[in-house]
Amino acid sequence: MRFTKPRDLLAAGLVAGLVAHLLTRLAYDTLPPLPTFAGFTLLVIAIVNVWLAFSLRARILRKPGARPVEPLTAARAVAFAKASSLLGAIMLGAWAGVLVHVLPARGEFEAAGHDVVSAIVGVVCSAVLIAAALWLERCCKTPDDPHLDQ
Repeated sequence: MRFTKPRDLLAAGLVAGLVAHLLTRLAYDTLPPLPTFAGFTLLVIAIVNVWLAFSLRARILRKPGARPVEPLTAARAVAFAKASSLLGAIMLGAWAGVLVHVLPARGEFEAAGHDVVSAIVGVVCSAVLIAAALWLERCCKTPDDPHLDQ
């Protein structure tokens, strides 16, 4: 497996942001108010990523007293990290697309002022998810074995 490339995350985020902004522009008056803490779901996933990173890091680095990691376990953790970073990028784009629409409209509509807070919470939680997922992916990297180079 290869490390997640920033350009892939950027592309997914931009597409999601454009789609979310377009849909918000077209249908904002028919949407219910956005839940303030809707983005916290992403924060929960980020916490799981961080927990996995801490638990696997010492084991992969073969620290004394740490059990070795099964290759399939590491592969599943990397797959989870890749999926989490992609989800974070898509949601960051979507929340940013909403934010770009509601930020200028907050003076016109009372609901837009509330939705600005929801969008900011979503953007922050999405960014935390991306960071946690990329860190988990890096923690699952196989350490270089100096004995293999000889």
